[in-house]
Amino acid sequence: MLKFLTFIVVAIVAASCAQTVNVEQEKAALLAADTEWSKSAKSVDAFVSFLAPDATIALAGAPAMKGATVIREAFGPMMKSPGFELTWQPVRAEVAASGDLGYTVGTYTLKTTNANGVPVTEKGKTQTTWKKIHGAWKVIEDTATANAPPTVLSRHVVVATTEIKWIDAPPPLQPGAKLAVISGDPTLPEPFTVRLQMPDGYRVPPHTHPQDEHVTVLSGVFATGMGRTWDDKALRDLNAGSYAVMTTGTAHYGVAKGGTVVQVHGVGPFSIEYVNPADDPSRKK
Repeated sequence: MLKFLTFIVVAIVAASCAQTVNVEQEKAALLAADTEWSKSAKSVDAFVSFLAPDATIALAGAPAMKGATVIREAFGPMMKSPGFELTWQPVRAEVAASGDLGYTVGTYTLKTTNANGVPVTEKGKTQTTWKKIHGAWKVIEDTATANAPPTVLSRHVVVATTEIKWIDAPPPLQPGAKLAVISGDPTLPEPFTVRLQMPDGYRVPPHTHPQDEHVTVLSGVFATGMGRTWDDKALRDLNAGSYAVMTTGTAHYGVAKGGTVVQVHGVGPFSIEYVNPADDPSRKK
């Protein structure tokens, strides 16, 4: 009998606690948290402080970024880039009856400058899922969807070889190569042309692209093969002047034989999806 009464008391206390959640109050608190987060777009430290350790952010037209560390490494340089300006405004919040899970929706405006120095503006919608962790609302997943392709002013481009600016190839490209943007911006949904300068033996492991990739060999020899597994016997040498198109979603790989330069063009946003995630330099710490 005593155990039964104890059970009843515990149940009543638990029910009483559950009824203390003020959902409308939590909605207001969640909107306030998102509004405060929107003020952090110029500081990567402040921006990341609102994220759960395993948070995921998926921007329009780009692969999802998972984990506060990965997000920091991506957003830090982005925030410092010329012309970068990100603003968003949450307009509605919903919170579960438990009071510890909710989401916000809103609108955003992203202003950047592409590789040609041309201002680009993108507008769209956001949806952010939040979870209360140790009493504070934290972002666990954030997605952004553009209303339309970014507004960009195209222009005539003429680039002499002496004007080409080479930089170290950034992830997800393998380290050791040099990259030059010839026209457009490969991170945006617009036509682009880039060049990749590779040393002898430089390998690109099996991977795919979410769009067609057009490759022209400018100098040297680039050997390429098709498939999800590397096979030396399947490699085909492409000499200077050769051209290839790798269609959307088709796995392929390649290696430079001697110093080699290839030119890649297509319509962005350009990204690389490695068959083996361990081959992705952006995942390595």
